[in-house]
Amino acid sequence: MGVSRQLQQVYQSTAWIESIGHGAFRRTGDTVDWLGGLYAIQDQARLDIHIGGRTALGMQGQAHYLELNSQTVHLFSPRSVNMPAWFKSYDWGVKLRLHHTHFLPPHLGLVDVESKLFTVRASTAARAMMECLYLSPDEFDLVEAYQIMEGLNALRPTTVQQLMEQCRSVKVKRLFLFMAEQAGHAWFRHLDHSKIEIGHGKRSLVQGGVYVPKYQITVPKELTN
Repeated sequence: MGVSRQLQQVYQSTAWIESIGHGAFRRTGDTVDWLGGLYAIQDQARLDIHIGGRTALGMQGQAHYLELNSQTVHLFSPRSVNMPAWFKSYDWGVKLRLHHTHFLPPHLGLVDVESKLFTVRASTAARAMMECLYLSPDEFDLVEAYQIMEGLNALRPTTVQQLMEQCRSVKVKRLFLFMAEQAGHAWFRHLDHSKIEIGHGKRSLVQGGVYVPKYQITVPKELTN
């Protein structure tokens, strides 16, 4: 914002601002949560780090049972982008988890979500669902993922189509299509499957599951009932 280092020192000496880490400040007496810190990262530092996965779904009402103030905050970025040290080390009252991925283009399927007096960038419901599937089954339960998918009956086919065509993860595409079809969503019928490459060969995602020939994946038994 054009504030010189010398002026920063003056502001600090007069207790107008206080440091929350190297290179980051807040006005003395202000309370800043992780959303405010993320806004600074996105809007001021111009870093490609966005809210995604479970956290993005919760913010947009797609996983209403998730409590934002008590959960792990899931952030996503390209592999070349790292979280600033001040943001990572500050005690925000939540656990921060940054996932470096490249299975989707970094700016595709994002939306501005209003929070207090500013907006932060987060994954749309479709992209967030794919991010959950990317983390499954090791970091995200497939049964929980399907329960969330069941509620995504208002996705736009054009948005899903674009994401699926540019998605580099065969696992994510197969799981997403399988779950959407299993849930009986109307938008699923409007997808052009001929343009979605799902690869070849079987993928066993869980032990002792059920094999789904159409998508060549082995999934938990609960998902095929």
